[in-house]
Amino acid sequence: MQKIAVIGAGVSGLTVARLLQNRYQITVFEKEFTPGGLIRCKRVDGNLYHLCGGHVFNSKRKDVLDWFWSLFDREKEFIKAERNSVVFMEDNSLIPYPIENHIYLFDEDKQKSIIADMIHIAKADKLVPDNFEEFLKYRFGETLYELYFKPYNEKVWRRDLKYVPLSWLEGKLPMPTVAEMIFNNINHVKEKQFVHSTFWYEKQNGSQYIADRLAEGLDIRYGNCISNIEYNNGVWHIEGEYFNKVVFCGNIKEVPTMLKGVDISGYALQIESLEYHGTTSVFCEIDRNPYSWIYQPSRLHDSHRIICTGNFSESNNVDGKMTATIEFTDEKSRDVINNNLFRIPLHPKYLAHYYNKYTYPIQNVRTREMITELKNKMRPYNFYFVGRFADWEYYNMDVAMGAAMDICRGI
Repeated sequence: MQKIAVIGAGVSGLTVARLLQNRYQITVFEKEFTPGGLIRCKRVDGNLYHLCGGHVFNSKRKDVLDWFWSLFDREKEFIKAERNSVVFMEDNSLIPYPIENHIYLFDEDKQKSIIADMIHIAKADKLVPDNFEEFLKYRFGETLYELYFKPYNEKVWRRDLKYVPLSWLEGKLPMPTVAEMIFNNINHVKEKQFVHSTFWYEKQNGSQYIADRLAEGLDIRYGNCISNIEYNNGVWHIEGEYFNKVVFCGNIKEVPTMLKGVDISGYALQIESLEYHGTTSVFCEIDRNPYSWIYQPSRLHDSHRIICTGNFSESNNVDGKMTATIEFTDEKSRDVINNNLFRIPLHPKYLAHYYNKYTYPIQNVRTREMITELKNKMRPYNFYFVGRFADWEYYNMDVAMGAAMDICRGI
């Protein structure tokens, strides 16, 4: 058997390792001491804490679904749930998500303003947006943009939305036409088009359960932060061992200093300039509620989202608590967190927090082209990239699995 080194035991690395383990001798190198990457969880006072987000599973891809359910017992190990998401507006009103399907719940003046926007959009020539701000205004109108889309997304992206590119949008937002929005409001239609409108969630241990199952039987070298990958005489040398191929599932920003024996210096500055955001995830006890995701455009505090992971499975809570993860973009100190919590709905009480430096990759107009060129350069050397920060793509868990499956077919 040829030997393959997989760098990173997140979703992408674990998927690659499992798919290739019967054809190759696989070694996975992981800097942390548990598998999972962004989907890792731990217990805090017995309550389940998703360290970064609140990861659930479903997919539009049949090959991903078939592979995933070949590893798990859907009926015994998972709960099927319907997404129940709302927007907490600044005036404390609750509007079900997606907001554009529930215009009838706004006050009369806002309804008239939104209707006028829709008429304007319908009459306008077909406009092609150049950036995220234009996309939101052209799609939903000025009123919804100012009430929700602008303040919410400025919290997430921490920048003027004119400078957020459109490349990340595919599959991430509903794309209703004016006619569809009118129909949905008249008929009170709930959103069912996006893939996670229903989802599967683990009965025990959340997404860590998935990571642990994927890791079973694999040769994973935990606590191993790779700093040097060298190509010499047709093979790759890592930690004193040789490998025929490398699948890199880590952070592409580390590659220029890590890689030896192949000159990629022409990409170093472009890779260094790649932008990103981190997330401070605050684990809290909150008031009981029926929701899964709560979006927060309010300018009264800095948090953009509450993920009510305590509602995903009864085993996520103990001692009668209801728990959730409250997300802030970028790093927040304990003092800043405490200062925000009392201004956030549902009376959150601090339990723990964790800062993940890399959560949201930010693309520019050149990012995909540059990374594709680099991949093409490295492929003849049997060096492959896949993963959210290896590809610099905003992958959900199932999309990461699909991308890993595509890479394995090529290998």
